[in-house]
Amino acid sequence: MILLREIREQDLEALESFSQIPGFINLPNDRDLLMEKIQRAKNSFGQAAPLIQDSKYLFVAEDLENKKILGTSMIAGQHGTVESPHFYFEVGSEERYSSTISTGFIHGTLKLKYETDGPSEIGGLVLDPELRNSEARIGRQISFVRFLFLGLNRERFKKKILAELLPPLNKRGQSPLWEAIGRRFTNMDYWEADQLSQKSKDFILSLFPSGKIYTAFLSAEARNSIGKVGKETEPVVHMLNKIGFTYRGHVDPFDGGPHLLSKVEDVLPVKKIQKLKLNCQETASLYSPSQFGLICNLEQAPGEFRSVMVQAAIHEDRIQLTEPNQAMVCSVLGLGSDTQVAFMPFY
Repeated sequence: MILLREIREQDLEALESFSQIPGFINLPNDRDLLMEKIQRAKNSFGQAAPLIQDSKYLFVAEDLENKKILGTSMIAGQHGTVESPHFYFEVGSEERYSSTISTGFIHGTLKLKYETDGPSEIGGLVLDPELRNSEARIGRQISFVRFLFLGLNRERFKKKILAELLPPLNKRGQSPLWEAIGRRFTNMDYWEADQLSQKSKDFILSLFPSGKIYTAFLSAEARNSIGKVGKETEPVVHMLNKIGFTYRGHVDPFDGGPHLLSKVEDVLPVKKIQKLKLNCQETASLYSPSQFGLICNLEQAPGEFRSVMVQAAIHEDRIQLTEPNQAMVCSVLGLGSDTQVAFMPFY
């Protein structure tokens, strides 16, 4: 069984191992910074009404049998404040025509913009590479638990939710757009600039070009990376599109990866969350066909958040677990007959 829960101090070593996986920029390979992230998450979970702009929630997927952390994910209460704006390139176009030579062109453009009252953000999804596409669907579990928490705690978040996705990198692990623009205006490596931006973003506004950038001046490799994702990220885009996220012409100013956005109220898993009472006694003859989803105890202690994937059937305001390990589920989540639970089906 995989337990999805809030991060704790004892998970530091697991985060350290994840931070050494190439390509995962959300987890710095720095023990002190990782502990700061854990403490910030602990404070966010523990406060009844944390400041949205200061909150960040980290979740882990724990294999209860082996006591091993298999993955992690995150929700930031707000991405884009006065102190740390949300920067992006707005992708546009400009039409030019000359009647003299009867020739016209449509030029692609990029324009640096920023928000100081930005949306909430999902991100930080890291999974042990050996577990991708596993039958246990661990990646889906650690990804979707964010929507369950989000739906049950809407007052902790903004009305819109953002997902920033990585673009395809070249064979040297570089971002073509960064090499074409970012390096030329900052004289920094991509990874160096990204780590610096987590501490301060002042250099972006100070050094990046403020006017339109015509993509015709960029290399074909850089142009073709704008708003695109790598093959390994395509399933993520498909999943996000399916549940309500859309691309609106905003890309990361460092690497050109697409920004997908949705209103929280329009995210399909959030809309489908049901609050029910657990039935541990009646037969399931009147219940709907069983379905997979995430369940959590609505009566758990403050500062705790625990959820597991179950197979369950629903009838009116009652839910019944229809799997052989239901006793273990009840034990892990502290469930009993008539316990108030929340259930979010998978899609």
